[in-house]
Amino acid sequence: MEFVSTNNAPSAIGPYSQAIIHAGLVYTSGQIALTPKGEMTENEITKQTHQVLQNLSAVLKEANSSLEKVIKTTIFLANMDDFATVNTIYAEYFSNHKPARSTVAVKTLPKNALIEIDCVAATK
Repeated sequence: MEFVSTNNAPSAIGPYSQAIIHAGLVYTSGQIALTPKGEMTENEITKQTHQVLQNLSAVLKEANSSLEKVIKTTIFLANMDDFATVNTIYAEYFSNHKPARSTVAVKTLPKNALIEIDCVAATK
């Protein structure tokens, strides 16, 4: 098992790793809209979704993976009214490659984020 850490995504805000590599797969922790410096992005779903996907991409890159190798994502939304907006932005990052996905409505996310996404990806 290998622990993944990059300065190009926000540090963990609790007792967990940004990602773990095991048996050719990388399991990311959920990413919220913190910048790599730990500052919360503006409270707007478009900007937060872009930041989350940029964070995921940075963690995957550090793990020798990429968005093109993502097998499954889970999206957590504070407001399901944002679903269509998130889908549009998500499609920009996963245009040809379409991983399996779940989307879940939640009451509250860390730091009152509007969105959180985690994923499982191949490293080879």
